[in-house]
Amino acid sequence: MNSLAPQHPYEWNFTTTVDAVDGTDVRLESTCFYAEGGGQPADRGQIDGIDVVDVQHADGGVVHRLAEPPAFEAGDEVDAAVDPDFRTYCMRAHTASHVLYGAGRRLLDDLGYGGFDIKAPEEDAPSADGKVRVDFATPTDIDDGTLVDLERLTNRAVWDSRGVSWETMDRDEALNSEEIAFNTKTEEGIEGDTVRVVTVEDWDVAACGGTHVRNTREVGPVTVLDRSNPGEGLTRVEFAVGRRAIERRGAERRRAMTAAEMLETGVEDLPDAVERLQEETRTLRAERDEFKSKVIDARIAELRDEVVEKDGATWLAGTVSGLDANGLAEKAGELVGNEADVVALVDEAGAYLAVATTGDVDAGAVADDVTDEFGGGGGGSPTVAQGGGLDAESDDIVSYLRE
Repeated sequence: MNSLAPQHPYEWNFTTTVDAVDGTDVRLESTCFYAEGGGQPADRGQIDGIDVVDVQHADGGVVHRLAEPPAFEAGDEVDAAVDPDFRTYCMRAHTASHVLYGAGRRLLDDLGYGGFDIKAPEEDAPSADGKVRVDFATPTDIDDGTLVDLERLTNRAVWDSRGVSWETMDRDEALNSEEIAFNTKTEEGIEGDTVRVVTVEDWDVAACGGTHVRNTREVGPVTVLDRSNPGEGLTRVEFAVGRRAIERRGAERRRAMTAAEMLETGVEDLPDAVERLQEETRTLRAERDEFKSKVIDARIAELRDEVVEKDGATWLAGTVSGLDANGLAEKAGELVGNEADVVALVDEAGAYLAVATTGDVDAGAVADDVTDEFGGGGGGSPTVAQGGGLDAESDDIVSYLRE
């Protein structure tokens, strides 16, 4: 006994005879509950007032798992009800995935169908609709602009009120049709001589065993949420239908209006305003970097007057602000040889040190001496070394280096 749900998705209430009961597992002579499969979750609902918590395919039939052992037995007649809200959500979400794939056919090269899944809304938070994902197998780079186009075309197809239908086709005929999309896993696992095919009028045709609405206008708004790369050659596009789609779109609109207000412009002029802001930021950063460079150069000029002789070599040691550990090392490397045989620079906070030498003095040994004295760690080559995590005032470190 297979589920009647795919062929009769709007049949939510039915009466049938119990075929078998095993604890909380129930088999019916006929059922309109959808059993989990093909990326679509199992239906929710009740059988004789007892909640159905899961529905699965098993041993050529459908098993309904109840929240508690039932009082009815095999041979009894029972009334069953599929949760209409949850079924409707799944019908809309599943149909939306076909419409989105149809949009992909029009935008992406060498498109293949890599997978599909509906993440069900939480039962205790029905207002927080889940999300749906479709995996596209394509060499096309799906960037932000492509996501916008996918969403636009999908919603256009919904607005166009395209009819949705399903039929059973000969297996070989379906597999040989270039028009029909197959999930790779579905194609490999087809059993029997026939295939169920779902058609969105003049938009998409795909092999599918799920439940669907009769017309795309029943899907409602579709909002693309995000994209990711689950595997080589695949791009996963996540989207929402129903309340979550509306709330996400409203939130994005609100953020865009807030940003426009902050930039004293209109939403339609946001790109130009952001571009101007970026250019201003680049200019300010360049001015900042130029000023910082002048300050550092002035500081180095001061340190030239404080060069000391130590162990037969000239040492330039002092504090420099505005540079991180790598910046200090780069600056020390620029100065060594021209200004002194050893250049040792310490940041103003005394947290890290950079040493560069001409090679006559081992830079690594200098860094080790400093970290032995003031803690932290470091190391390097005979000509370039660094130390970090020092626990001392910068002036104390500089005095130690000059001794």
